[in-house]
Amino acid sequence: MKKIFYVLLLMIGFHTAQAQEVPLLDRGLFFGNPEISGGQLSPDGKWISFLKDYGGIMNIWVKKIDEPFEKARPLTDSKRPLSGYFWSENGKYILYVKDKNGDENVNIFAVDPMAKATNGVPESRNLTPINEVTAQIYMVSRKDPDLLMVGLNNRDKAWHDLYSLKISTGELKKIFENTDRITGYDFDWDEKLRVLSKTDDKGTTQFFYKEDDKLTPIYETLVTESAYISNWNADNSKFYLVTNKGNLDKSTLFLMDPKTKQMTKIENDPKGKVDFGSLFIDRNTRKIISTSYTGDKTQYYWKDKTWEDNYKFLQSKFPGREVNFGSSTNDYSKFLVSVWGDKYAAEAYFFDAKTKKLVFQYTPRPELKKVEQYLAPMTPITYKSSDGLEIPAYLTLPVGSTGKNIPVVVLVHGGPKGPRDTWGYNSNVQFLANRGYAVLQPNFRASGGYGKSFLNAGDLQWGKLMQDDITWGVKYLIDKGIADKNKVVIMGGSYGGYATLAGLAFTPDLYAAGVDIVGPSNLFTLLNSIPAYWEAARASLYGMVGDPKTEEGKKRMHDASPLFSVDKINKPLLIIQGANDPRVKQAEADQIVIALRDKGKKVSYILADDEGHGFRKPVNSMAMYAETEKFLSEVIGGRYQKDMPENVAKRLKEMTVDIAKVTYTPAKEKIAETAK
Repeated sequence: MKKIFYVLLLMIGFHTAQAQEVPLLDRGLFFGNPEISGGQLSPDGKWISFLKDYGGIMNIWVKKIDEPFEKARPLTDSKRPLSGYFWSENGKYILYVKDKNGDENVNIFAVDPMAKATNGVPESRNLTPINEVTAQIYMVSRKDPDLLMVGLNNRDKAWHDLYSLKISTGELKKIFENTDRITGYDFDWDEKLRVLSKTDDKGTTQFFYKEDDKLTPIYETLVTESAYISNWNADNSKFYLVTNKGNLDKSTLFLMDPKTKQMTKIENDPKGKVDFGSLFIDRNTRKIISTSYTGDKTQYYWKDKTWEDNYKFLQSKFPGREVNFGSSTNDYSKFLVSVWGDKYAAEAYFFDAKTKKLVFQYTPRPELKKVEQYLAPMTPITYKSSDGLEIPAYLTLPVGSTGKNIPVVVLVHGGPKGPRDTWGYNSNVQFLANRGYAVLQPNFRASGGYGKSFLNAGDLQWGKLMQDDITWGVKYLIDKGIADKNKVVIMGGSYGGYATLAGLAFTPDLYAAGVDIVGPSNLFTLLNSIPAYWEAARASLYGMVGDPKTEEGKKRMHDASPLFSVDKINKPLLIIQGANDPRVKQAEADQIVIALRDKGKKVSYILADDEGHGFRKPVNSMAMYAETEKFLSEVIGGRYQKDMPENVAKRLKEMTVDIAKVTYTPAKEKIAETAK
């Protein structure tokens, strides 16, 4: 602990020595559309696709690899940001997925990258033209580049049936009707369906080995355990299983024979600190290229000398920064490489692995690149929680600050069970640091990657020990003289929004204000309204917050719901919500806005009618952060940018809710507790 603090002091001293006037960076540098992003090579390496603004939204463009970016053609004209895209195996199609205004009802689309459009963009085809489904892609065929294996929940909203999908025609053929709580379909290298997973109503998951029409159970995990198949070995006789079952605390990589059930341990974290991270296998030789583990940062363990040499070559070209192999050709001869760091604007390079030729392609945010000397380093720290549990976190101090007695924003991640904050460039963090705030990102218990015990330690601890993990982080900063105890704000999205509400309700004297982004306020209505296709996770959710079917569970949920402690909230609160959020519905925001309003508390409300679980449209994000930085400046005195583009100002006005007009009607079909 002392060593970490001395590092912080050295860092503070460095900033002081380098003291200079730090400019107020335009919020558009952080939250506006990147100039270019998401580059991918075609399978043969002759073309490059990427995302670029078209009609105000990041859409797919394409060009020849040796052409300037100015020669690129737009391929899509989506009015909604895409959720992802990729090339088909033969490069004949680019496939992408998107929902409608954040409702997470996802369809799969295809466009011909070689098609020319006389006006606008070539036609995209919706390959799953069904309303209110959440399409899932299970397998992209190499043997038949015209084939996808997908899941659709059109027959039963809770469960996905397995279909083959012909890209060229859109023909869907049902392969497996899911009438028995199947949650996963796993294919081997020969593209045969080999293993299915099933989760019962207690959260127990079983793997079934498929031989013709026979399903044989081969592996089982409890609701408090996890396992998944990462890939298959070269001859398809065994699969790579990542599991933390039984006495294992940190997830470990095994090789399992599905016929004999015999398991051979391959690897776990050599340092014994974190879960197994990732397995990267050569698609051509089917041999392991590398494994990785993420602690404070990500570390790679190379199993292939050629890949390792290439990685070290790239590291030598970009000292002090991180390098990742991104998109590649099918034969791994050419790559798009990303170069990045905590205080650097990212860059993308073309890399020829045979000749070692390295050619700059683009910087997603070139204007940010020009001022990156004003970006702040992110430092890993640890501190003890109320029960002595060690909590990992990241601390970012404003450039040029003394690092003493400064305002703090505690930025709480979502999830909560499984996700975690990681080291690297973070637009929210850099934005807040530029405004003059220290930023604390706690990886509270239930965060992923730190082992099963740490993960499950958050069960039934919403508003309790999980909240203590955040509270004790603030106390740590106060004790070290970093935080001004009167100028600490808590902010976060999803579970981070819940933690914001809980922080103001359960530790009302600790924070000066809160910013709740799509956070649940009432655990009863939260569980009552989860999407149907989350049914397999219901037991896990009950394990996290309490079982509403039991008296003990009801009491626990009532006590942990900030809505029922609004009397204790005495600090300003900004609430931000997407109207189409299927996870944390608008009712979660409406309920607490009404409760606070009716008790004369200070609350502001931003509601976007075209967003879901978080804001994705740049104009909405810019408007949200314009209001957020103004709010923070008013309560804890940081800097803020007063001006904004006309379209952002217009959108902010549209999204700002008159709280006097907010109403809420409880759902009739389910019993839910409401504030009295």
